[in-house]
Amino acid sequence: MELDRTSCTSFWANQFRVLLTAAAYALMQEIRLQAKNITLARAQVTTLREQLLKLSARLEQSVRRIVLHLPQSFAYLNEWTRIARKLGATPA
Repeated sequence: MELDRTSCTSFWANQFRVLLTAAAYALMQEIRLQAKNITLARAQVTTLREQLLKLSARLEQSVRRIVLHLPQSFAYLNEWTRIARKLGATPA
């Protein structure tokens, strides 16, 4: 999420970094919009990243779907589930 990190010697590599940063920022804004009725509605990007995205989970992939197994001790499980469902995830 740092746009000033364009330290590659190639223009196209730097351009790709800028593009990835812009996509990540758009994703974080969409997560913030979907979290409007919960405690994380006005959270900053670093807070969202630390509380919702930096977690350990077990990923199970099949032909039809991807199942994410979150730990039971995850403090923001309810918030994460609400946001994921608003973004289109279906319950298992």
